Amino acid sequence: MRIGIAGYGNIGRGVEAAVTKAPDMELAAVFTRRDPASVRTVTGAPVMSYDEIGSMKDEIDVVIICGGSATDLPWMTPELAAQFNVIDSFDNHANIPQHFANVDAAAKAAGTIGIISCGWDPGYFSLARVYADAALPEGDSYTFWGRGVSQGHSDAIRRIDGVADARQYTVPVPAAVEKVRSGSHPVFTARDMHLRECYVVAKEGADKAAIEEAIKTMPNYFEPYDTTVEFITQEELNEKHSGLPHGGSVLRSGSTGLEAEFNNTIEFTLDLDSNPYFTGSILAAAARAAFRLSQEGQSGARTLLDVPPSYLSLHSGADLLAHML
Repeated sequence: MRIGIAGYGNIGRGVEAAVTKAPDMELAAVFTRRDPASVRTVTGAPVMSYDEIGSMKDEIDVVIICGGSATDLPWMTPELAAQFNVIDSFDNHANIPQHFANVDAAAKAAGTIGIISCGWDPGYFSLARVYADAALPEGDSYTFWGRGVSQGHSDAIRRIDGVADARQYTVPVPAAVEKVRSGSHPVFTARDMHLRECYVVAKEGADKAAIEEAIKTMPNYFEPYDTTVEFITQEELNEKHSGLPHGGSVLRSGSTGLEAEFNNTIEFTLDLDSNPYFTGSILAAAARAAFRLSQEGQSGARTLLDVPPSYLSLHSGADLLAHML
C-alpha cells in the first residue's frame, strides 16, 4: 500500500513511524500547508505542498489526514475523499453524524472509501462500548478519559485568538470511577465524570480574560465541564508539559440470568506514553482496511464499527485463526 500523509504535526509523525513498521506499506509522500522546504520528515520521506496532492492521485492508495478536528478535518476529509481513499481521526463526538454524511457523499460520488474517527476515542473505545453493550444489554456504560493531554482540545484552544500555545488535560473524577466499579449504576452528567485543566501561553498583549471566557464557553469541548485555565510562559509549558500521555477506561456494569441474578463488569483500559503515536498506529491499521475495502470495489464512509477486525490486521486469515481466535 502506498500511503500519503496530509499534515505533519504530532499525529503525522506518529503515522510515519507506524507506516515504517508495516511491511505491507510504504510512505509515498507527506503533504503540508507550510513551506515544504521548511519541513523535514524523520524518515526522509519527500515533502510536497498540500496544493500538489492532486498530482499524486495515481501514486497513492490511501491518504491519512492528520489535521485537527476543530477546523481542518470537516473540510479536508470530504475534499480529499473526492480523489483518494482517506482516513481521519475526527474526534468531535457531537458532530460525527454530520461529518460521516459529508464524507459519505463525497466518497460515494468518487468511488472511494473514507474511514473516519479512527483514534482510540472515538475508535477503539467505540468498539469496546459496542462489544460490552452487546454482551450486557441490561446494564450501563461509562467512559473515563485521562489523566492525559487531549490533542483535539489542545488544538481547539490554540485556534483561539491571542493564544500562542496550549495543553489541555482531561482528568477523571476519582469518586466517579469508584462508584462505577462498585456496581452501583450511578447516573452522571459530563461534569460529574471529568475535569478539564488548561495550560495556556498567551501572545504578548492578548486579552487573557477573553481567552479564558472563550475556552470555558466553547460548546462541546469545555462548556459542559468544570474547567480551569492557568496562564504560563512558553518555557514553563515546554519544561512541564512537553509530553503527550493519555489513556482511560471504558466500563460496563450489567446483569445476566433470567432474574438478573448475576452481576458482571467489563473494563477496557489504555495507558499510553504517547497519544499521537498510538493514534498514528490506529490510523495506519485503518488505512490497511480502507485499501482492502477499496480493492473489493466498496465506496462511501465507514467507521471502525463497520470494519471487520481482520481487515485491520497485518496477519493473514490463517494466522488469525491459529493464533488470535
